Amino acid sequence: MEVLIKHLCWRGRKHMNSFAVHAHTFVLPGSLAGPGYLSVVDGTIGSWSPTPPQGFEIVEQLDAWVAPGYVDIHIHGFSGHDVMDCDAEGVLIAAQKLLQAGTTSWTPTTLTQPQDEIEQACKCVAQAKKKQAESGYSSRIQGIFLEGPFFVADRAGAQNPRNMLDPNIALINRWQQVSDGLITRCSLAPERSGSETFCAQATEMGVVCSLGHSNATYEQGLAAVAAGARVFVHTYNAMSGLLHRSPGLVGCAMATPTTTAELICDGLHVAPGAVAALVAAKGWEHVALVSDCLRCGGMPEGDYMLGDFPIRVTEGVARLIQEDGTLGNIAGSTLTLARAVQNVVAWGVASPEQAIRMASEVPARAAGIEKSCGSLRTGMPADFNILAPDLSVRSTYLAGRLVTEQ
Repeated sequence: MEVLIKHLCWRGRKHMNSFAVHAHTFVLPGSLAGPGYLSVVDGTIGSWSPTPPQGFEIVEQLDAWVAPGYVDIHIHGFSGHDVMDCDAEGVLIAAQKLLQAGTTSWTPTTLTQPQDEIEQACKCVAQAKKKQAESGYSSRIQGIFLEGPFFVADRAGAQNPRNMLDPNIALINRWQQVSDGLITRCSLAPERSGSETFCAQATEMGVVCSLGHSNATYEQGLAAVAAGARVFVHTYNAMSGLLHRSPGLVGCAMATPTTTAELICDGLHVAPGAVAALVAAKGWEHVALVSDCLRCGGMPEGDYMLGDFPIRVTEGVARLIQEDGTLGNIAGSTLTLARAVQNVVAWGVASPEQAIRMASEVPARAAGIEKSCGSLRTGMPADFNILAPDLSVRSTYLAGRLVTEQ
C-alpha cells in the first residue's frame, strides 16, 4: 500500500509534526486498539480515537500496525562501527543506521576491555548523545550498558578473560562521572567475590544489575537477585545451564518472577524450542528481545574485529576466528529487533502484539528507561514504527517526523 501523496508532502514541512495516523491496529499501553486514529501533537503522542480527530492532517496506513519504536538495550554496534572504537562520530553513524531499521532507542554497549578503554568509550557515547540534537535524526541514545568486565573466564564467550575482575563500585562511579550519568545497566557474574554488596550498591545508585557470562549456581543467582539484580544477560548464552539437579543461572532466570531475561532471537544463538521454553516459564512480559549486534550488523559478509578478537561473518553468522584460522564459537549477532520480532511470531512463540512489546515496552522497563521510550503513551516522544501486515518495518517516525520509509 502506498502512502498518500499528501503525507510525502507533509514530510518536507520542517516545522510541522502534528497529525493523526489512521491505521488498522495500534499497540497502545495495556491493549490493542483499532481501526482508528492516533494523534501526534508537536512531536509527542496525543490520544487515540475510533473517529477522525478534528483539525489534524490524516496519514493513511489502513492495513498497518502502529507500534512503539523498538528499544535495543544490548547492542555493541552497527554498520561498521562499534562502541569500543571510542569514536563519537562512529556511534552517531551507527545510531542513524539503526533508525533506518526501526530501532528508535538504544543503549550502546561496551565490552570486557581494559578499564581505560571502557572509560574512553563511555566518554565518547556521552559526546555522541550531546551531538545528536545537531547531527540529524538518529536512534536515541538512552544510556550505556556495561557488558563486563565483572565476568568469569569459564563463561567468557567472546569477552577477553584477561580483563575480567571482581565487581568494583568505585569503577562504576568513575565511569558514571565521565559518561555524564549515562550508565543505566551493568553486568556481572554473581559467583565473583563481593557480588551481593555490589548489586545492592549499584541498585541504590539507580544502575540496573544484570547477570551473565557466569558459571554460577542457582543459589548464587538467587542471592544476587535478592541483592537487587533484575536482568539476565542473553539468557542461555554464556551461562550455567538448566539441569534437573543443578538448575544453574538459566534455572534462576526461569524461576524468578521479578526479573527480566534478555533473549537473542536470531535462531542461531538459541533454538526456537528453547526460546519457547523460556517464554513459557517467565511469561512474555518478562522476556526482552535484544540483538547483541556487532559492527558487522548491516554490513557484507567478511572479517571484522570484536574488541581484541577477529571474527568472520558467513551466512549471517559471526564467529570467532581461532589461532589456526578455523571458526570457533558464535561471537555476537547481525540481528535487528525488527527481524527478531518477525522470528518469534514465525516460530509460534508469541503473538504479534506480544512480540512487538517484547522489543519495546519490555526492554525499556528492564533497563529503567521506560519514562522516555518504549510505549505510545500520551505525552511520550512520538517515536513509532508503521509495520506492514507481515510485521516488516514500512516507515519510522522520530519525534513525530517521518525519518525512514521502505
